[in-house]
Amino acid sequence: MDMKEEMALQIRDLKSHFFTSKGVVPAVDGVSIDVPPGRIIGLVGESGCGKSMTAMSVMGLLRHPGKIVGGTILLEGRDITHLSKRERSKVRGNEISMIFQEPMTSLNPVYPVGRQVQEAILLHQKVTKEEAKQRVIDIFKEVGIPEPEKRYYSYPHQLSGGLRQRVMIGMAMVCRPKVMIADEPTTALDVTIEAQILRLMKRLRDELGTSIILITHNMGVVAEVCDYVYVMYAGNVMEQAETFELFERTEHPYTQGLLKSIPKLDGKEDRLYTIEGVVPNLLHLPKGCNFCNRCDQTVEKCFVEKPELYETREGHKVRCFRYEGGVKA
Repeated sequence: MDMKEEMALQIRDLKSHFFTSKGVVPAVDGVSIDVPPGRIIGLVGESGCGKSMTAMSVMGLLRHPGKIVGGTILLEGRDITHLSKRERSKVRGNEISMIFQEPMTSLNPVYPVGRQVQEAILLHQKVTKEEAKQRVIDIFKEVGIPEPEKRYYSYPHQLSGGLRQRVMIGMAMVCRPKVMIADEPTTALDVTIEAQILRLMKRLRDELGTSIILITHNMGVVAEVCDYVYVMYAGNVMEQAETFELFERTEHPYTQGLLKSIPKLDGKEDRLYTIEGVVPNLLHLPKGCNFCNRCDQTVEKCFVEKPELYETREGHKVRCFRYEGGVKA
């Protein structure tokens, strides 16, 4: 990634904590992400690692007891970290949008899907209802919904999972946002529909120049569509690199474990590889590296100090003492 390139979105040292009766939960703890124009950035890791909380922070959707306590979020150089509700509503859905993980719970069951997408246009742009309706039908065509005039009047329960997800993508894209965040957009879909959705996202990137943050736990999806990858664990970015570089030269023990756990086509292994242990309780994180209790490559320092991100090659950074100083120990 060209770090001199002007970024569509920059997240700098973002910290989002939850203040509970049992203590402070650092769900996002110093995350920095660069999203260039017209690129797809993969955000991967196990459930509970902070991927979705990072997205919710960017969208201004954190609710009590969650709060952004540090860092900045820049949208084309403009700080949107602590916008008022009114200012945030002008940005959300218009300049930056989000596709949520489960479309059935994100769409209102008592309104036709076309009307729900139409509301996003009427909220942000000065057009008539008829113009907004035609734009909805046009965006339905763009995202591959068959019979878009008919589907405009369909209710969510009348659509398949794939069509509902296309409606959500249409809703996210209808105002032509600069940045789109897709939170596990293919999780509940079969592989055929998944492939169609991924092709659609690549087309949106190529034809409209939309920047996309793709949140997923599926490394196969990352390999297929992402330009750059951030691997998260327990609120931290553990490794970041261009996609080919990450798969070719995987350096962090956690990333290595994720890739080793993917089933192989030759099927020679009797059992799938698993990373020993479980994600630590964020209320009781280890004193040292967050991954130290599950890592098979630790040194004494790992248990007493938290590592920084060390650059091992241009654009490739790893949070591991084995690469302290940029040189493998």
